[in-house]
Amino acid sequence: MNDTYAFIEAEKAVHGVAFPCRLLEVARSSFYAWLSARKTRAARRASDEALTHEITVIHLASRGTYGVPRVHAELRRLGRCVNRKRVARLMREHGIQGAHRRRRRLLTRPDKRARPART
Repeated sequence: MNDTYAFIEAEKAVHGVAFPCRLLEVARSSFYAWLSARKTRAARRASDEALTHEITVIHLASRGTYGVPRVHAELRRLGRCVNRKRVARLMREHGIQGAHRRRRRLLTRPDKRARPART
C-alpha cells in the first residue's frame, strides 16, 4: 500500500490527487492520512535504528548468546522502556539470534535382549 501512496504523491503534480486515487481505487482520505503520518514514520525508523544498535551491542557483549528475553531484560535494566515484541521484531529483521543448546532426550530406551518383531 505504501507503494501506491508513494506513486500518487509522485503523480499529484501532473494529475492532481483525485484522478490517481480513483484509478487505483484508494480513498483520498487514506492518502492524506498516509501523507500526514510521514514524520511519525521517519521518527519511528530512526528510533528503531538506534534501538537496533543497542541490541547489537548487548548481543555482542554477551558473545552472541543472549536471545530476546535476555536482551529485553538488559535493556530494561539499562533504563530503556521497550516492548519485548519490538525487540523480537528488530532482532528477527536484522538476523540477530541467541545461542541455544539442543538436547536430544530419548523417551524410550530399547531393550537390547528383546527379539525383533516378526514381519
